[in-house]
Parts: sequence; structure tokens; C-alpha cells
Amino acid sequence: MSGRLPVAAPDAVRRAALRLVGADRRAFAAMLALNALAAGAGLVGPWLVGRIVDRVQSGGGTGTVDRLALGILVCTVAQIMLSRYARYVGHRFGERTLARVREQFVDRTLALPASVVERAGTGDLLARGTSDVAMVGTTLRDAAPEALTASVQALFILGAVFTLNPLLGGCGLAGLAGIRSALRWYLRRARTAYLDEGAANSAVTEILAATATGARTVEAFGLEQRRIAACREAVEVSRRARTRTLGLRSVFFPAVEISYVVPVAGVLMIGGALHAHGAMSLGAVVAAALYLRQLSGPLDVVLMRVEQLQSSGASFARVEGLAGTAQGVAAAAPTPVDDRIDVAGVRFSYDGVHDVLGGVDLTVRPGERLALVGPSGAGKTTLGRLLAGIDTPHAGSVTVGRVPIADLSPDQLRRQVVLVTQEHHVFLGTVRDNLLIAAPAAGDRELWAALAAVGADWAGELPEGLDTPLGAAGHRPDGSQAQQLALARVVLADPHTLILDEATALLDPRTARHTERALAGVLEGRTVIAIAHRLHTANDADRVAVMEGGRLTEVGSHDELVAAGGAYAALWHSWHGDVPADRPA
Repeated sequence: MSGRLPVAAPDAVRRAALRLVGADRRAFAAMLALNALAAGAGLVGPWLVGRIVDRVQSGGGTGTVDRLALGILVCTVAQIMLSRYARYVGHRFGERTLARVREQFVDRTLALPASVVERAGTGDLLARGTSDVAMVGTTLRDAAPEALTASVQALFILGAVFTLNPLLGGCGLAGLAGIRSALRWYLRRARTAYLDEGAANSAVTEILAATATGARTVEAFGLEQRRIAACREAVEVSRRARTRTLGLRSVFFPAVEISYVVPVAGVLMIGGALHAHGAMSLGAVVAAALYLRQLSGPLDVVLMRVEQLQSSGASFARVEGLAGTAQGVAAAAPTPVDDRIDVAGVRFSYDGVHDVLGGVDLTVRPGERLALVGPSGAGKTTLGRLLAGIDTPHAGSVTVGRVPIADLSPDQLRRQVVLVTQEHHVFLGTVRDNLLIAAPAAGDRELWAALAAVGADWAGELPEGLDTPLGAAGHRPDGSQAQQLALARVVLADPHTLILDEATALLDPRTARHTERALAGVLEGRTVIAIAHRLHTANDADRVAVMEGGRLTEVGSHDELVAAGGAYAALWHSWHGDVPADRPA
């Protein structure tokens, strides 16, 4: 998979929304019932006003008018109380549903292969997990309950007008045709516009995050103006996308406001004619006009929230888009029969044109320690990524226990193979929190043993031991300490195959050698594939594989390859700064 992360289709979004509603159906049903009762209580007021008009016109006493006015007050209070409780229930429903959305997003994100995230860009994933999820949450908590309440009220009001007089009801409904036309025009354009706006926001987030993360590199190579220009271009694209959605709103809402006046005027004109011919009382005409004037309130809420629902729907489509990706990579796969890794005829290209690897064949036996060496750009790291299942070969196969690594689910893959590079992340939290990521059930003894295994003696000197916070508010680990924490996590994870890609590059040579030997002792019986420029790693390995120009040119033990006098021997002598007797200086 390449490019952006996918966006869910409208049908998939609707199914996901129904699943969320079904997960808390009792609260949803209670919200519907309370909204219906509140809407019913709100209908009584205009009807009673019409009765008051008729009573006054017929010369009725003030006692009756007072009782009708008291009824209006009681119904108004009942509507306020029911609406308030309905909103309370709706907000609780929204918060619980938002929690489910967040949990699903985190689960799906963690299930994504690293290659998918790398190619899509962390900015896209970050924007979906922050602004898009926040937009969905706001809709679930506020917009959806209010839109539902207003929709029920609008239906009840129209029903009341039809009950008073079907002709007036039809007149009011026809007068709202302008709103229907404006809404159809808006909906046809809004989803695409809001998706484009979300993508533009992701691009801005991506370039800002990349620039901030690589600030030192930008400064070192004098790339400030280029990055500023790229940021400005991304912001300009985002501005144009926002302007488009604003333009849609600037057409939609004025058309709606004009459409509110038409049904009220129509009812007054037709109702007045009916009253003049004695076909309808004045109170009924007043009540119908009040109902339709009252209709503007809930319709305003519905239409305002429709605009927000379109924006939120686009956000939900982006959030839900991870579902297909996560499900695709989590499909059931056969269980590997053993820990043997076979690479057969593997070819790989990052750009689809130039092969980085060309026809690589390699077998790594269970429990073997293999060193992968060669000059920079030979393809060592690329082969390591294929062995770890991060990338998929374009030709040939990489299997573990006769099962293609690409077919393993993330959970299966992480139990089989772990890739450790020189880029490590320290999570906010304590030392204990950072270690329990790899083994949630581990006790203090296992945690200290893992730290000792990688030579992290500094952890024992921390003021609060395992409970010492890491980061700005506590101990700030340097690069070597961050690497040791990552290696300790590997010890706790206990995979059958460990791929070390310059995993100790930030450690000084003495500490690196001590750490690697300690790891080798802890992982005795495990398969270890070390990608390194420090050839002492190769000296400790069972076998050495030499890569040149994307191909394996030599495979054998250290002594065998030195004796053969080939590429590895040249690297070894260069590493030690000596020149063999049979070679010219």
C-alpha cells in the first residue's frame, strides 16, 4: 500500500454509525423518547394561544384565558425540563460512543504495519487521531443529539399544522421546498469539499511535524527557505480548501433564511381567505402561523447541524478508513511450523523502477547468529525490513516456518520477529511504563533483569527506581539510555528472531560491545540477525553474509571468509587497519 491512508465509503460510514448506535441502544432509545415528549409538550403552547384568540373573539371570560395561559406555562416548563434531560442523556451517549471511537482508532493504528504508516506519513495519521476524532466527538456529544431533538420537534410541528388544516399543512410544506433544494445542492458538494479540507490539513500537519523533527538537519544544510516555501504552499492549499467549504455555507444559509418567510406568509394569506369565508377560525389561523414560525427554530438547528454533520461525516470517513487497512493486515494466517527463515529470489524496489535488492537467496536457521555486513547502500537495511515483515518483496518470497511473513497478522509477526534500529522512542511515563509496553504482566524482578541484561546500570541510580518519570518532568534519558530502554523491551518481548539494525550505534564502542554480548547471552537459543558496520559483531556470529550492490556475494563463517580473501576479508583488514602480506599497501 502506498500514498494516503484510505477513506471509508459512505456505506461503510453508515454501517459503522449504526454499530455505534447499537452498542448503546438503550441510551439512544431513551434519548428518542425524551425528545418526543419534549416536542409534544412544545406543541401545546401555540394551540392554546389559538384557543385564547378564539375565546377573546367570542367574548369569553378572563378566567378561561387565565387557565389557558397557566397551561401554556406548565407545558413550557415541562418542555424545558424534558429537553434538558434529553440533552443530558444525549451527551452521555455521545461521550460513551466517542470513547469507543477513540479505542477503535488506537487499536487499528497499532495494527497497521510500519510500512503503511511510513508511506502515508505520520501527519495524516496524526490529523486523523486528533482533529478528526475531536470533530467526531463534538458531533456525537452536541450536534447529533441537538439535530435529533430538532428533527423530532420539526416533524411534530408539521403534523400539528396538518391536524389544524390539511390545506395549510400542504401550504407550509410547499413553502419549505426552497430549503429542500438548497439542501440537495449543498449535500452534493459538501462531502468532497470537506474530505479535501481534511486532506489539506493532514498535509500541513505532516510538513510541520517533519520540519520540527528534522530542525537540526534543516539548519545544517541551509534548507530553511525551502521548508518555509513548502509550508506556505501547504497552508495555501489548506486555505483554498477552507475557502471552498466557506463558499458552500455562504450560499446555503442565506437561501435557507429566505425560505423560512415563505410558508408563514402563505399560511397567513390562505388562512385569512379561509377565515373570511368562515371555513376556519381566527385562532386556528394564528396557531398555524405560530407553528410555522416556531418551525424555524428546530429547522435552524437541523440545518446548522447538517453543515457540521457533513464536516464530521468526512472526519468519520477518515477515522473509519483505518478499519479496512487494519482488517486487511489482520487476516488469519497459518501458524509457522518452526522458526526457520527462508529468503528465495527476493527483489525489491522503493520506486518501482530501480531494484535495491536483486535476486537474494538466504536461509537463516533457528538459533543462528547471522551478521549482515557490507558497504553503505548495499541493501542491508532493506533486507532487514523484509525479514521483519515491514516491507513486502516485489518478487520472490520471505517465509518463516514456511509461512510468508507478509501473511502474518501484526500480533503473530511481533511474536516471531522484532526489528530494533538506532531510532528509539521514550514514551511519557515512568521507566516501568516504558518497559511494560513489551510485557504487561512482568514483575519488578523481570524488569530489573532486562535492564541489567543490556547494561542499563544507570536505572539503578535513579531517585525513584522503576517509578522515576521520564521526560521533561523527570529524568531525561540521552540517546544511549533510550537505546538501552528499547533493547530492554526486546529482552522482555522475547521474540524467536531479533534483527538488530545498528541498534547500538549511539552507544560508545565499549558499551555497545558489552550490550551486544549481554543481549547474545540473554537471547541464547534465539535467532539473531545483526546488521552492523562494526565487524566485531561479525566475529562473534555463527555466519556472516556479505552484501554488495543489492546482492549476497559471500556467506560463511568469519574464519572461512577471512581465509577466502574476498570482499569480507578486505572489510575485516580495513576495519583493523592492516594490509595482508599478499596485497599491496
